[in-house]
Amino acid sequence: MRNFAKRAAIVLLPLALACCGGMERGISFTDDQGTAAQPVPKNARADLLSFFRTYINNPVGVRDAALAEPVQRTVGGRLRYVGCVRYTARDMDGKYQAPQERGVMFVDGRLDRVIENSSDACAGATFQPFPELQAMTR
Repeated sequence: MRNFAKRAAIVLLPLALACCGGMERGISFTDDQGTAAQPVPKNARADLLSFFRTYINNPVGVRDAALAEPVQRTVGGRLRYVGCVRYTARDMDGKYQAPQERGVMFVDGRLDRVIENSSDACAGATFQPFPELQAMTR
């Protein structure tokens, strides 16, 4: 009887999992369908500083830092808040790299991801100085 239960489980488990995988609904961590207004990110500056401290290889001595506060834009067919950051950072040898511009997308009020090719997402953005980014340490 014990062998029969094992064999049945071996045969039925993959079948049950395959049925679940064929469901029409995808896995979603939010109820967001991309059409409703997103909540405004409340801690955008603090979230950006925490993120860029690890994103930039050498966060010491960043210069020309500027921030465009997050505004709601359509990205990939979904409404999202997108903030834009410009900066010039040093590489690991201490030499300044070319100026960078990154879009940062927020979902449900939290930092979600960086948009490396931010030309569309940051088009028309109004930048203000971002001295907190310039004052970062390791």
